[in-house]
Amino acid sequence: MEGGALTSRIGQNRGRAGGGPAPMSEDTSRPMGERPTHVDLSIPALPRMELTATQTAEAVGQFMHLPTEQIEEVKMALIEACINAIEHSDATDGRVQIDFQIASDALTVVITDRGRGFDVPTVQQQLDQRRQRGRRRGWGLRLMQEMMDAVEVHSDDRGTTITMVKRR
Repeated sequence: MEGGALTSRIGQNRGRAGGGPAPMSEDTSRPMGERPTHVDLSIPALPRMELTATQTAEAVGQFMHLPTEQIEEVKMALIEACINAIEHSDATDGRVQIDFQIASDALTVVITDRGRGFDVPTVQQQLDQRRQRGRRRGWGLRLMQEMMDAVEVHSDDRGTTITMVKRR
């Protein structure tokens, strides 16, 4: 795959009571009666590629019948997470992975990079100090927390994963 190529994969809920394969729908893309439970998107770590991620988030939100306001909050938080990964990760593979996990009660968005990682408490403290001095940048994590119902950040020398949840 070329470095600038986008990849996307839509998954289905594969479990089925009674065993055996489910009957296929006319388009044969997935069994009848089964709804996708996740959408995976891989974008290159290039400026403005976060906009591709927001288009996918909007489509997933509409598929889930989320209210427009919630979709916009997911998109805003996702922009911040992607920009952080693009600008700061130095990802070894030059990509950002975004996984949209669809459930009946929530949308979970997992953003992963294979970059250098960071010490979360130290960065939080540095950002708080910057904000106190009136700095305009460095609000991304705070914005994600305001827009989403739950945000978890895990970072180490293998990269960073941000997990964000938006409940219905």
